[in-house]
This record gives sequence, structure tokens and C-alpha cells, in this order.
Amino acid sequence: MARVRGSIDIERPVDEVFDVVADQTNEPRYNPAMTASRRIDDGPIGMGTRFLATVLTRGKPQQVEIEVTGFERPTEIASRSVMGRSTVSGRVRFDPVGSGTRLSWDWDVQVGGGARVLDPLVSVIGRRQERAIWGGLKHFLENGAARPSRERPA
Repeated sequence: MARVRGSIDIERPVDEVFDVVADQTNEPRYNPAMTASRRIDDGPIGMGTRFLATVLTRGKPQQVEIEVTGFERPTEIASRSVMGRSTVSGRVRFDPVGSGTRLSWDWDVQVGGGARVLDPLVSVIGRRQERAIWGGLKHFLENGAARPSRERPA
């Protein structure tokens, strides 16, 4: 199993950053590798909410099933994402820092089949990908991008 951790500071209030991240349908707006994301259930966003997303992996679209497995507004979201035989589980934390938010991630990545020998490489690639995703969120929120229309999570 590979572990991917990191953090980034975003100059926006904690509740705003949390709400944008909690609604997974916003992610294609700041993550260029994700081309689509939709909810596949009803009700307020919270524990058990599920999404189906499409990401580009080596230029090919792949389906990702995402389930919220923990939800404490506005401090933490845990989730489990399944793509093919790979599973990513972990959490994102939102902590106030100065006038903004420190977003921290901690993921365990399980790669199926014989690919487990690649765990060290998966960790390196995962760190780079996560830094790009959350850097995209930082740019999206700090540079006055149109605020996402979002359902405020419960």
C-alpha cells in the first residue's frame, strides 16, 4: 500500500473551502484530469453520499466511484474512491490558518494485482497529482473564479 500525504494553504475561509470540496461535482472546475462528476444519490451531502466521476488516466477516460465515509463540517471529509482494481481511502482536513485554510490530505492507495510492487512509484506520482489538484483548487478559489454553485453540505 502506498501513502500520499501533503498540505496546502488557501487564502479563503474554512467553510468556503470545505463546501467546495465536499461537493465532488465541483472538482472538474479545478482538476483538469477530472472531466465529469455527478451525484448518484439524493439528499444533503454527508456520510454515505456517492459520486461517479470520470478521470483521464494516460489520456483514457476511467470511471471512479467515490463514497463519503466520514463527514464533520467544516473540519474533515473522509472518502473511499474505487477505480478499476485500485482503491484510495483517507481524509482531507480543513484547519484555520491566518486568514485562510490549511487543507491537508492523507490517502492510502491500494493498487490491485501484481502492481503492488510499484507502491514507491505510486507514492511519488500520487504526491505530484494531489499537489496539482489542490493547487488547482487554491488558484480557483483565490483568483476570484466564479464561485461554484453548490449545495451546502449538511
